[in-house]
Amino acid sequence: MLALVMLINRSGSMVLPFLGVYMTTHLHFSIENTGIVLSFFGIGSVIGSWLGGYITDKVGEYKVQYVSLLLSVPLFCLIPIFKTEVGVALIILLQSIVSDAFRPANSVAITKYAKPENITRAFSLNRMAVNLGFSIGPALGGILSAISYEFLFYSNALAALLAGLLYISFFYNRNKLAKIKAKKVKEVIEIKKENSPYFDGKFLIYCLFCMLFSICFFQLFSTLTIFYKDTAHLSQQNIGFILGYSGFLVVLLEMGLVQIAEKYFSLAITMLIGTFICGFSYAMLAFDYSLIALLISMTLLCIGEIWTLPFMSTITALRSGENNKGAYMGLNGISFSIAFIITPYLGTLIAEKFGFNILWIGTGILATIIAIGFYFIVPWMIKDKKV
Repeated sequence: MLALVMLINRSGSMVLPFLGVYMTTHLHFSIENTGIVLSFFGIGSVIGSWLGGYITDKVGEYKVQYVSLLLSVPLFCLIPIFKTEVGVALIILLQSIVSDAFRPANSVAITKYAKPENITRAFSLNRMAVNLGFSIGPALGGILSAISYEFLFYSNALAALLAGLLYISFFYNRNKLAKIKAKKVKEVIEIKKENSPYFDGKFLIYCLFCMLFSICFFQLFSTLTIFYKDTAHLSQQNIGFILGYSGFLVVLLEMGLVQIAEKYFSLAITMLIGTFICGFSYAMLAFDYSLIALLISMTLLCIGEIWTLPFMSTITALRSGENNKGAYMGLNGISFSIAFIITPYLGTLIAEKFGFNILWIGTGILATIIAIGFYFIVPWMIKDKKV
């Protein structure tokens, strides 16, 4: 049911990939100003991830999730009203804070309901829901944006509302029962005080590398769509279809590839391979951007994503304790959110000053360095934890 809620919510995930195109073509912002405005999404994501993790440890993941979903509804509807760089930046900032408070709470809910031996597959199931929704959303978004960008924002609002209502209807009574059980456990077991992730040196280094990886990967949501439009000369519908293809491919391959990685590879090897493949998928765009090359690149990016992102959540869960999972998930989420701040501005700046070829080659080189870093950091970080 957590995955189903995520599926409905992410089926409306047609706004983010088209924000860059929306601002450059509809609002006529410059590419550089578009990158700056998109960075406010990342700033809101940092605040939301921290706030969501903090509040989750205080009041539980149930309240944080349904409040985040329902508050997103009016905020999505307000976005089309704003037409200036400052106005769009502020509403995106607020909407991002509310939406991203959902993520650490959702991750804690997965660790709560999943069996320990199935935790990576549980995260993968949730990501399958995200990607299935992401395969539906952008494909539909490409069609709707050609008619009216307002449809994008209203559709996202409707999806958030449906997801919120479904979540409340299914988990309301289950959350009450879980509270009663937790209260009984606290009466007989002394709760161990656990350290804050913000003072966990090894985990902070790991999060730094997660952030650097995200800077490479999140080109997907900012500069890549602009590259498709301006350099590869794809229509908005074709951009939507390629993004939809990526989500559909992840849905088809993720569970199988995750099981292969769990069976044959260590966590360090999996992260090494996945990160390197992501970097290579971008680097190849510097040499060929025909439609076939774009599809091959996106296919490789999906495979690399599968062997990286769900395992990041698993490693975070292994490093955390029993009573500070929200804080750990929140801090790891912040590493992604900081990347959302840096990526749009840095990516569009490099593309405008030096060209997309330099951007893609640089992304490939950086991802290769990060892959090697993960290979050494992951065993060092979890060797003193029971796996």
